[in-house]
Amino acid sequence: MSTVLAFVVSFVLFIGGMFLFGFAFSLTAWQGPVFVGGILAVSLALAMPAHLLTRAD
Repeated sequence: MSTVLAFVVSFVLFIGGMFLFGFAFSLTAWQGPVFVGGILAVSLALAMPAHLLTRAD
């Protein structure tokens, strides 16, 4: 169950980060912080499975 929850959270962060990438270009202000937030969300989404999930042999 823990692996499923980690996958769902990781997937939501990844999709949310991609949304922030695109949304940053439609803003008139705060484009930089929103884009950086997208980078951080995608980075966390990719780091979670690598560090939190156990290795499947």
